Amino acid sequence: MLPKDKKLCSATLPPDVLRNLPENVLDDILIRVPLRDAVRTSILSKKWRYNWCRLPELTLDQTLWDSTNQSIPFVTRFTDIIYHLLVLHVGPITKFILSDIANLGNYSKIDNLVLFLSRNGIQHLVLQFPKDKPYILSSLFFTCLQMRHLSLRYCSVQPPPTFKGFSELVSLELYEVTISSKILENLISHNLLLERLVLQISSILDHIKIDAPKLKSFDFTGNIELISLKKVPFLVELLLFNTVVPSPEAGQHYFTKYFESFPTLEHLHLDYHSLQFLAAGSGDIEAKLSSPLNYLKCLCLSYICLDELAELSPALCLIRGSPYLQDIQIKIEYVALDKLVVPVSIDVVNEIPSSFSDVTLDHLRSVKLEGITGTKTEIEFIKLLLSKSPVLLRMLIQQKIANVSAETRLKVVTEITKFPRASPKAEVYYNSGV
Repeated sequence: MLPKDKKLCSATLPPDVLRNLPENVLDDILIRVPLRDAVRTSILSKKWRYNWCRLPELTLDQTLWDSTNQSIPFVTRFTDIIYHLLVLHVGPITKFILSDIANLGNYSKIDNLVLFLSRNGIQHLVLQFPKDKPYILSSLFFTCLQMRHLSLRYCSVQPPPTFKGFSELVSLELYEVTISSKILENLISHNLLLERLVLQISSILDHIKIDAPKLKSFDFTGNIELISLKKVPFLVELLLFNTVVPSPEAGQHYFTKYFESFPTLEHLHLDYHSLQFLAAGSGDIEAKLSSPLNYLKCLCLSYICLDELAELSPALCLIRGSPYLQDIQIKIEYVALDKLVVPVSIDVVNEIPSSFSDVTLDHLRSVKLEGITGTKTEIEFIKLLLSKSPVLLRMLIQQKIANVSAETRLKVVTEITKFPRASPKAEVYYNSGV
């Protein structure tokens, strides 16, 4: 029921909250909603009519495309959106995301957009194009010298000869870009502030040298002859996957010296390709790193076979050379005995405990092993970790169902249950996948 006293009613009503919000608060609200909804707020009040036009962060992705009229061709919808941005937007655009583009025809409108961004202070740019139609970066792209965060997917990177890099760049992500090894190396080495680098490039690259004095995280997936990490003293996280091209420079002792240049490493993730690549076929299970990884806390090894000598040896070497390791995660790949290149012999299995005679994993708290089949090597490896980890709290063993009978799985559990544990608090959990 409405109050009878109209004067009292008008006196108690709050002022127009939306109209009186500070501009910075309005901007924070609009940044957090999809672009189409931000544009629609122009009907809320006169003050809101053109607020979206000064947004410093814009995202054009599938969410936006889905909210437009699907009966209109995509190229028409895209052209209309870009036109309104170029004509109505005022002020700087510090962050811009463009993804999920399809059926666009030519990329001339993208070139115009890049020109617009280059003149409006772009600092964080994400460009993602279709696999079957990569975008050749406009020369104007390389004038965005204030760029701090850059992510490209399916682009062709061909900078002009005068380009000297993005001097302010902190984060660089390149996914399936077309780029030469030399250009890639120059792009990285000229960015002295670079802290995060992601390279996922399936085309085969030559030797690249990573010279990034402030680099903290490096994630590489691809095919390359050699990655030299020479000047990365502050590297904390390293992920290497699928480095399968043999390198003439990788010798028997290459692996043990590889980590000398980044002693502060805390997280290391390798797959079997990169492990074999670095180890170069070394079968010395007593091998030691030339410099211990005293800061390494987490070691992840994906799809390795502990029954393959070239994979078991470097795995043991890394564990032995990481005295402050807290977490080990290993995904084990089953390989039939007749498919192994150099299988681990019984004599080598028997040598595993003695290779750790002077080692104790005093900080290891968590172990996760996926894909256990119950081979002699796997069982000895589990026994070793349990006997050398006085503060271990949890070991999760996920058994493989394929190629392993229920009787064998039960036998593995029974055998492991009897192993002595250095830690009185260690709990071993089994997951048969059933």
